[in-house]
Formats: sequence, C-alpha cells, structure tokens
Amino acid sequence: MSTELLETARAWHDAGHAVAIATVVRTWGSSPRPAGSMLIVRDDLLFVGSVSGGCVEGRVVDEAAQVMEAKAPRTLTFGVSDEEAWDVGLACGGTIEVFVEALT
Repeated sequence: MSTELLETARAWHDAGHAVAIATVVRTWGSSPRPAGSMLIVRDDLLFVGSVSGGCVEGRVVDEAAQVMEAKAPRTLTFGVSDEEAWDVGLACGGTIEVFVEALT
C-alpha cells in the first residue's frame, strides 16, 4: 500500500500540488496502525492513507498543511496520557509518533 500512496503523492506533486507525507515512525503499546503507515496530504487538504485508523487523521492533516506552508518538517506524538490525544480521539491505550514532511 505504501508504494501506491507514494505514487499518488508523486502524481499530485507532478500535477502542481504541494504535498506532505505523514509517516508513523514509532509506536508504543497498543497502537491503531503500525510503524511505516502513511498519510498523504495535498494542499487542498485531500488525503489518502491512514496513520491511526481515523483517530488523529484530522489533526495530522492540519499539521501537514502547516508543514507544506512552512516547508519545515515536524514530529507529532499522540498518546492516551496526552490530554490532546483524547481531544483528537486516540484513546486506544498506546502512543504513536508521526513524522510529517513536505514533498520537494
């Protein structure tokens, strides 16, 4: 699946869109998706893939938009002990770390 997602990212980029790639780089405990899971976000906020099975995708898409604008990558951490995690819906008991970067 990640090959298909990367092909989509490349096609969007080749069509003139800014694109960000969010990748699960680390998990602890019970996580909704394994390390290596990806979410591809286009500048109009269209996205494909998943980093959490729907738990934090909205927040990751928002962060990806900021990464595309600033062209500065960032690492996001979501976990059950983080108050914000409950706000965005990650309540599976685990923690995920997501790296978000703009495609250049």
